[in-house]
Amino acid sequence: MKLTVFWERMRAHFGDTYADSFARDHVMAELGGRTVVQALDEGWEARDVWRAVCAAVDVPASNR
Repeated sequence: MKLTVFWERMRAHFGDTYADSFARDHVMAELGGRTVVQALDEGWEARDVWRAVCAAVDVPASNR
């Protein structure tokens, strides 16, 4: 998954403003105690980060 697609999905689910806030501030057990931004900066695949977000916040299947 391209990063552009990842961020489009984040904005579609959380809204333009909250997507950035969630990505920077929400520490996720699914990402080993990292935020979305930290995981991406450390080289995690965007697809894997998106899957972790989906699991953590119960993203509807139609938005995955």
